[in-house]
Amino acid sequence: MEGILMYCFYLFLVLLICYIIFILPTQWLKIERIRYPLNLNVRILQISDMHVERLRIRPARIAAIIHDEKPDYIFITGDFTKYKKMLPRLEEYLRAIAICNVPIYCVLGNHDYQQKNVKDLIKLLRKYGLKLLRNESLHLQRFELIGIDDFDSDKSDIKAAFRAVDDRRPKLIITHDPNIVLHLNKNYDYLMAGHLHGKQFNIPFFFHIKNAGKLPRMGIYKGLHKQQYGAYYISKGIGQTGVNARLFVRSEVTMHYL
Repeated sequence: MEGILMYCFYLFLVLLICYIIFILPTQWLKIERIRYPLNLNVRILQISDMHVERLRIRPARIAAIIHDEKPDYIFITGDFTKYKKMLPRLEEYLRAIAICNVPIYCVLGNHDYQQKNVKDLIKLLRKYGLKLLRNESLHLQRFELIGIDDFDSDKSDIKAAFRAVDDRRPKLIITHDPNIVLHLNKNYDYLMAGHLHGKQFNIPFFFHIKNAGKLPRMGIYKGLHKQQYGAYYISKGIGQTGVNARLFVRSEVTMHYL
């Protein structure tokens, strides 16, 4: 009897350790705060890589963050879901986000394009008032907002995205795959992307094993960076892809103070 109790205790201990290491980081949401001096006086909440089929953050939690942080805009930088059957679950999140009455702009990610019919996803986004940018720009009150479609899916068209941009105004870009910055030869002020999940399993040489493009192989896969054309931020994302776990990197949403 004593042996069985010891076995159960050690099993419980192993499961607890596995939960703390692999599952807790997917539930313990971090609000990353980035301040970059563009003098726009705007607060932008970035949500990236929802992957609602593997998302452990409840819709109410996201709505509460929006209510508390009071952003001027919400930018969603792609990868809502790759499964059509998950659109009802996505709708729960869109409803919770949209009810906050904050302008929402978004782009699609590589997983979104893996759906058999991405038009169903687009229709749902529009139903809840999300403005989808696909290689196009908008003239907003204080800046130009440029949405570049997903680079990984070969949907990006930089020239088309910049066609109507007023170069005299500050330029903000939203896109999914940050590898686009290696091909972006247009001046901009700030770019937001996701896709790389902050190296979801934060172990050495991860992106040499998993091919996610040149940028992460250079050691650039999260956080704020600068290049000759502008500054860019890579979100660690709120959801997971592949295995529904993280190692040494927490899920995040990001408040940008620009």
